[in-house]
Amino acid sequence: MHAVEKFGKTSFAAHAPGVIFGMTKGETGLESLIDSNQLPAVPHFPTWETHADMMQSIEELTTQDHNYKTLAIDTLNGAAALVCDHVCQREYNGDWGQKGFTGYMRGYEVATTDWRELLVALDRLRSERKMGIICLVHTKVKTFKSPDTEDYDRYQPDMHDKLWGLSHKWFDVIMFGNFYTEVVETGAKSKGKGGQNRVLYTERHAAYDAGNRLGLPEEIEMGSSGAEAWDNFKAAVTEARTTKGGE
Repeated sequence: MHAVEKFGKTSFAAHAPGVIFGMTKGETGLESLIDSNQLPAVPHFPTWETHADMMQSIEELTTQDHNYKTLAIDTLNGAAALVCDHVCQREYNGDWGQKGFTGYMRGYEVATTDWRELLVALDRLRSERKMGIICLVHTKVKTFKSPDTEDYDRYQPDMHDKLWGLSHKWFDVIMFGNFYTEVVETGAKSKGKGGQNRVLYTERHAAYDAGNRLGLPEEIEMGSSGAEAWDNFKAAVTEARTTKGGE
């Protein structure tokens, strides 16, 4: 799920069954929600400060006894930052400049190998322990270079294209979350109306990146709480499996 700020990504994932969070460096949303009593004491690993921390947690979930059913990664772009830092230290002696990681963007090309290793580790967790995996991602507005029309802006996950490209192919469901806004014409001006109802979009659109392999409806209402949002998502998945034979 990639979504605009304050959409409720963390609260949504916190209501997944048997969830444990992996929080990347700098992501404090879960702890803030717990401290303010907006969420119960949701289990989580110590903050992932390094690539090694992240991979160790995934290995522990894969090989050790536990009752967790879902891993929520908060955030995937934070995980990408850990991978890139790991590559920068290993391959370029910590040099982020033109002679190092960012020179001709070669560091991101090298990082795709490590990123694939992360996805393989998550696949192993999913297949061997039957755990669901939810990745939360910050979103950004980026100009899309269209080959057959004029370029236009759209929402997409705030990650480097090479790493997001691999992730995009890997996910079964990509959802974009936003507040529903209706544009009302008032004379020569247009005004936004609404902006309080939250919606998850599950199909690709010119305005945002999304898609799914489950036959989900194009829009899922998120309701007024994380619990209601999860229940609505779960109901949509169940309906899709019942009516369309999704797996």
